[in-house]
Amino acid sequence: MSVTILVGAQFGDEGKGKIVDFLSTDMDMVVRFQGGDNAGHTVVNEKGVFKLHLVPCGIFKSGCKALANTGMVINPDELLKELSDIESKGVNTSEMYISSRAIILMPYHIELDSLGEKTGISIGTTKRGIGYAYADRSRRTALRFEDLLDLDYCKERIQKIMPGINAELQAKGGRTFSVEEVYAKCVVWAEKLSARIVEPISFVNKAIEKKEKILFEGQLGAMKDIDLGIYPYVTSSNPVAAYAAVSGGFPISKIDEIVGVMKAFTSAVGDGPFPTEMLDENEVNGFRGDGHKVDDEFGARTGRARRLGWLDLHIVKYAATINGFTSLAVCKIDKLDTYDEIKVCVGYKLNGKEIDYMPTSRDMYKVEPIYRVLKGWKTDTTKIRSYDALPQEAKDYIKCIESVVGVNVKYIGVGPAREDIIIK
Repeated sequence: MSVTILVGAQFGDEGKGKIVDFLSTDMDMVVRFQGGDNAGHTVVNEKGVFKLHLVPCGIFKSGCKALANTGMVINPDELLKELSDIESKGVNTSEMYISSRAIILMPYHIELDSLGEKTGISIGTTKRGIGYAYADRSRRTALRFEDLLDLDYCKERIQKIMPGINAELQAKGGRTFSVEEVYAKCVVWAEKLSARIVEPISFVNKAIEKKEKILFEGQLGAMKDIDLGIYPYVTSSNPVAAYAAVSGGFPISKIDEIVGVMKAFTSAVGDGPFPTEMLDENEVNGFRGDGHKVDDEFGARTGRARRLGWLDLHIVKYAATINGFTSLAVCKIDKLDTYDEIKVCVGYKLNGKEIDYMPTSRDMYKVEPIYRVLKGWKTDTTKIRSYDALPQEAKDYIKCIESVVGVNVKYIGVGPAREDIIIK
């Protein structure tokens, strides 16, 4: 195993942080390949509880390089805060690196995002500027981290960019930013982050050539992919496995394994269709928790209560199709311990006919989930560490997933901590 990619198989919040943290103990490098600080990976290990938004989860292994790679939009203020928080708990961050090609998320991107949610089409964004930073990348008006290495050039870029940015801000009723204000931020960022900036293509490819074990971690999940997800209720990047190679600048032939991470049920944050959503709060109590536990169903970034529903295998099978999973990690199976019966969506009907494809977002509001009802196991699984020791009903649940999705389950999460895992 040289190159492994780990991505979400649902709407995000599947438990990727836990699985990355577990797998990173055997890695030489962990790479985040898309997204920004609009979502979080929760990690629970011997060093404490961490909610990582920009720093790759491999930061906790001594000697493991952590790279925030091309394809990401990075708010330097948030990155510095996150690094400080991690360091305060005794974690060495000296091997945390940043791609010179990563986009700098600026204060005006956050202002534009907030204004856009108020004045445009609201999709329930986190208002952290992610979409506007990606928009500027496409408009070729964004700054990249490489610009911090030449501050004279950086200032020239800012002088050219700001008239258009301020015109848009004024048109939407927002505050404007002076060239001096933005440049001053860049000077501070350059001072604090320049030593971490690397040329990413050679950085990654040299590691691949040396047969180093590299894990690429994605943010969010397949259904939030801007091209393949529930558009327009999506993120602004591609959280699918192929994008790790696209943004990383290495051939897809180098990929050895693709791990799809899923929850034993379904959750979502933000607007958009959700065919298996439970609308009765009493029904979801077994999933949600009261917010006092680290793995209760509240957003790691937003703190918002997640929308919850029964497991939707039509979505997971779609995610397997577009990603090419070689294995699955099923997290939070312990959250099903108290249910007498467990419903699993194994397909969709649209206009009374069963379909074998992922419908449009509009049609997803109309689909009828086809449910299979399985018997619950009514047993505490949190202390179980072998597949053979699981109740037969829990094994039947895993077999149902494998049968419908067509991919073998390799990892089963039975709690939030690194060691709360079964390897099948």
